[in-house]
Amino acid sequence: MFTTDPMPGNPWPHDMRITIEDDVHALLDLLWIREAWRLDPIGEDLPPRLVATPAQEPAFNDSQVEAWASSCPEIWRACVAHAGEERDPLLFDRLQSSPLASQERKELLAQLVGPSWQDWFGDAAFTDEYDVWNSTLFQERTSPRTTRSPERESLEQLVPAWRAGLTKIIVIPCHGSFTRRIGAHALLVTAETRDTAEKYAEALSSFD
Repeated sequence: MFTTDPMPGNPWPHDMRITIEDDVHALLDLLWIREAWRLDPIGEDLPPRLVATPAQEPAFNDSQVEAWASSCPEIWRACVAHAGEERDPLLFDRLQSSPLASQERKELLAQLVGPSWQDWFGDAAFTDEYDVWNSTLFQERTSPRTTRSPERESLEQLVPAWRAGLTKIIVIPCHGSFTRRIGAHALLVTAETRDTAEKYAEALSSFD
Protein backbone atom coordinates (compact mmCIF):
# COMPACT_ATOMS: atom_id res chain seq x y z
CA MET A 1 0.00 0.00 0.00
CA PHE A 2 2.53 2.53 -1.20
CA THR A 3 3.36 4.44 -4.36
CA THR A 4 6.29 6.68 -5.13
CA ASP A 5 4.35 9.31 -7.07
CA PRO A 6 0.98 11.03 -6.62
CA MET A 7 -1.88 9.43 -8.58
CA PRO A 8 -4.56 11.90 -9.69
CA GLY A 9 -7.99 10.90 -8.42
CA ASN A 10 -6.61 8.34 -5.97
CA PRO A 11 -7.73 9.24 -2.42
CA TRP A 12 -4.95 7.09 -0.95
CA PRO A 13 -1.99 9.42 -0.16
CA HIS A 14 0.85 8.37 -2.44
CA ASP A 15 3.37 8.27 0.41
CA MET A 16 1.19 6.49 2.96
CA ARG A 17 2.51 3.06 3.80
CA ILE A 18 0.62 0.82 6.24
CA THR A 19 1.85 -2.64 7.24
CA ILE A 20 -0.66 -5.28 8.33
CA GLU A 21 0.81 -8.00 10.55
CA ASP A 22 -1.54 -10.89 11.33
CA ASP A 23 1.09 -13.56 12.00
CA VAL A 24 3.21 -12.29 14.89
CA HIS A 25 4.38 -15.67 16.15
CA ALA A 26 5.34 -14.52 19.64
CA LEU A 27 1.75 -13.37 20.21
CA LEU A 28 0.16 -16.44 18.62
CA ASP A 29 2.35 -18.66 20.82
CA LEU A 30 1.12 -16.93 23.96
CA LEU A 31 -2.53 -17.00 22.93
CA TRP A 32 -2.36 -20.72 22.15
CA ILE A 33 -0.52 -21.63 25.37
CA ARG A 34 -2.98 -19.70 27.51
CA GLU A 35 -5.94 -21.64 26.15
CA ALA A 36 -4.44 -25.04 25.38
CA TRP A 37 -3.16 -25.35 28.93
CA ARG A 38 -6.24 -23.61 30.37
CA LEU A 39 -4.16 -20.98 32.11
CA ASP A 40 -6.02 -18.32 34.01
CA PRO A 41 -3.54 -15.44 34.27
CA ILE A 42 -4.40 -12.51 36.47
CA GLY A 43 -3.48 -9.13 35.08
CA GLU A 44 -4.71 -6.01 33.42
CA ASP A 45 -5.11 -5.51 29.71
CA LEU A 46 -4.98 -9.15 28.64
CA PRO A 47 -6.55 -9.99 25.25
CA PRO A 48 -9.85 -11.85 24.82
CA ARG A 49 -10.06 -15.55 23.98
CA LEU A 50 -9.15 -17.04 20.63
CA VAL A 51 -11.81 -17.55 17.99
CA ALA A 52 -10.31 -20.94 17.08
CA THR A 53 -10.14 -22.62 20.49
CA PRO A 54 -7.29 -25.16 20.61
CA ALA A 55 -7.66 -28.67 21.94
CA GLN A 56 -7.01 -28.91 25.67
CA GLU A 57 -3.65 -30.33 26.65
CA PRO A 58 -3.53 -33.14 29.27
CA ALA A 59 -2.75 -32.51 32.93
CA PHE A 60 0.75 -31.27 33.63
CA ASN A 61 2.87 -30.39 36.65
CA ASP A 62 0.67 -28.04 38.69
CA SER A 63 3.50 -25.86 39.93
CA GLN A 64 4.80 -25.45 36.40
CA VAL A 65 1.39 -24.44 35.09
CA GLU A 66 1.03 -21.93 37.91
CA ALA A 67 4.40 -20.42 36.98
CA TRP A 68 3.28 -20.21 33.36
CA ALA A 69 0.04 -18.49 34.30
CA SER A 70 1.65 -15.95 36.62
CA SER A 71 4.21 -14.98 33.97
CA CYS A 72 1.73 -14.59 31.09
CA PRO A 73 0.98 -10.87 31.64
CA GLU A 74 4.65 -9.91 31.75
CA ILE A 75 5.52 -11.95 28.66
CA TRP A 76 2.49 -10.61 26.79
CA ARG A 77 3.47 -7.00 27.49
CA ALA A 78 7.04 -7.60 26.37
CA CYS A 79 6.03 -9.34 23.15
CA VAL A 80 3.37 -6.76 22.26
CA ALA A 81 5.80 -3.90 22.84
CA HIS A 82 8.35 -5.46 20.51
CA ALA A 83 5.71 -6.21 17.87
CA GLY A 84 4.77 -2.53 17.84
CA GLU A 85 8.29 -1.24 17.27
CA GLU A 86 9.44 0.04 13.92
CA ARG A 87 12.32 -2.01 12.54
CA ASP A 88 15.54 -0.52 11.27
CA PRO A 89 15.41 -1.42 7.54
CA LEU A 90 19.15 -2.12 7.65
CA LEU A 91 18.96 -4.39 10.70
CA PHE A 92 18.86 -7.63 8.70
CA ASP A 93 21.80 -6.55 6.56
CA ARG A 94 23.78 -5.69 9.69
CA LEU A 95 22.93 -9.09 11.12
CA GLN A 96 24.07 -10.88 7.99
CA SER A 97 27.40 -9.08 7.96
CA SER A 98 28.12 -9.51 11.68
CA PRO A 99 30.68 -12.17 12.77
CA LEU A 100 29.23 -15.57 13.69
CA ALA A 101 28.92 -16.18 17.45
CA SER A 102 29.83 -12.56 18.17
CA GLN A 103 28.16 -10.46 20.85
CA GLU A 104 27.14 -8.00 18.16
CA ARG A 105 25.32 -10.75 16.26
CA LYS A 106 23.50 -11.89 19.41
CA GLU A 107 22.35 -8.35 20.15
CA LEU A 108 21.20 -7.75 16.57
CA LEU A 109 19.31 -11.05 16.52
CA ALA A 110 17.59 -10.14 19.79
CA GLN A 111 16.51 -6.82 18.28
CA LEU A 112 15.15 -8.57 15.20
CA VAL A 113 13.39 -11.52 16.84
CA GLY A 114 12.38 -9.91 20.12
CA PRO A 115 11.23 -11.64 23.32
CA SER A 116 9.30 -14.90 23.27
CA TRP A 117 7.73 -17.48 25.54
CA GLN A 118 10.82 -19.67 25.02
CA ASP A 119 13.03 -17.01 26.64
CA TRP A 120 11.21 -17.65 29.91
CA PHE A 121 10.24 -21.33 29.76
CA GLY A 122 11.77 -23.04 26.73
CA ASP A 123 9.68 -25.38 24.56
CA ALA A 124 7.99 -27.52 27.23
CA ALA A 125 4.54 -25.99 26.62
CA PHE A 126 4.53 -26.72 22.89
CA THR A 127 3.13 -30.01 21.60
CA ASP A 128 2.15 -31.48 18.24
CA GLU A 129 -1.27 -29.92 18.74
CA TYR A 130 0.30 -26.49 18.47
CA ASP A 131 1.63 -27.33 15.02
CA VAL A 132 -1.83 -28.52 13.95
CA TRP A 133 -3.52 -25.41 15.29
CA ASN A 134 -0.94 -23.07 13.78
CA SER A 135 -1.12 -24.80 10.40
CA THR A 136 -4.92 -24.50 10.35
CA LEU A 137 -4.69 -20.83 11.27
CA PHE A 138 -2.16 -20.24 8.49
CA GLN A 139 -4.40 -21.91 5.92
CA GLU A 140 -7.36 -19.77 6.96
CA ARG A 141 -5.24 -16.62 6.90
CA THR A 142 -3.88 -17.29 3.41
CA SER A 143 -7.03 -18.71 1.82
CA PRO A 144 -8.63 -16.68 -1.00
CA ARG A 145 -10.80 -13.89 0.35
CA THR A 146 -13.13 -11.32 -1.07
CA THR A 147 -11.66 -8.34 -2.85
CA ARG A 148 -12.68 -5.94 -0.09
CA SER A 149 -9.96 -3.83 1.48
CA PRO A 150 -10.64 -2.87 5.12
CA GLU A 151 -8.08 -0.08 4.92
CA ARG A 152 -9.62 1.53 1.85
CA GLU A 153 -13.11 1.15 3.30
CA SER A 154 -11.96 3.09 6.38
CA LEU A 155 -9.68 5.49 4.54
CA GLU A 156 -11.38 8.51 6.09
CA GLN A 157 -10.19 7.36 9.52
CA LEU A 158 -6.93 5.76 8.37
CA VAL A 159 -5.37 8.87 6.86
CA PRO A 160 -5.58 10.98 10.05
CA ALA A 161 -4.21 8.01 12.04
CA TRP A 162 -1.30 7.74 9.61
CA ARG A 163 -0.64 11.46 9.89
CA ALA A 164 -0.56 10.95 13.67
CA GLY A 165 2.18 8.34 13.22
CA LEU A 166 0.42 5.03 12.49
CA THR A 167 2.46 2.75 10.24
CA LYS A 168 1.60 -0.75 11.49
CA ILE A 169 -1.60 -2.62 12.36
CA ILE A 170 -1.20 -5.83 14.36
CA VAL A 171 -4.11 -8.27 14.11
CA ILE A 172 -4.82 -11.07 16.59
CA PRO A 173 -7.40 -13.86 16.00
CA CYS A 174 -9.46 -13.20 19.12
CA HIS A 175 -13.13 -12.66 19.93
CA GLY A 176 -14.73 -9.25 20.17
CA SER A 177 -12.95 -5.92 20.26
CA PHE A 178 -9.54 -5.32 21.77
CA THR A 179 -7.98 -2.15 20.42
CA ARG A 180 -4.74 -0.88 21.88
CA ARG A 181 -2.24 1.72 20.74
CA ILE A 182 1.23 0.17 20.93
CA GLY A 183 3.92 2.79 21.14
CA ALA A 184 4.12 5.65 18.67
CA HIS A 185 3.42 3.79 15.45
CA ALA A 186 1.27 0.66 15.95
CA LEU A 187 -2.31 -0.32 16.64
CA LEU A 188 -3.39 -3.72 17.95
CA VAL A 189 -6.85 -4.96 16.92
CA THR A 190 -8.72 -8.24 16.69
CA ALA A 191 -9.49 -9.82 13.32
CA GLU A 192 -13.18 -9.27 14.10
CA THR A 193 -12.58 -5.54 14.45
CA ARG A 194 -10.67 -5.30 11.18
CA ASP A 195 -13.35 -7.31 9.37
CA THR A 196 -16.16 -5.03 10.56
CA ALA A 197 -16.12 -1.64 8.85
CA GLU A 198 -17.79 0.29 11.68
CA LYS A 199 -15.57 -1.22 14.38
CA TYR A 200 -12.43 -0.73 12.30
CA ALA A 201 -13.24 2.90 11.64
CA GLU A 202 -13.72 3.42 15.36
CA ALA A 203 -10.44 1.67 16.15
CA LEU A 204 -8.49 3.77 13.67
CA SER A 205 -10.08 6.93 15.03
CA SER A 206 -8.70 6.07 18.45
CA PHE A 207 -5.16 6.55 17.15
CA ASP A 208 -4.41 10.22 17.69
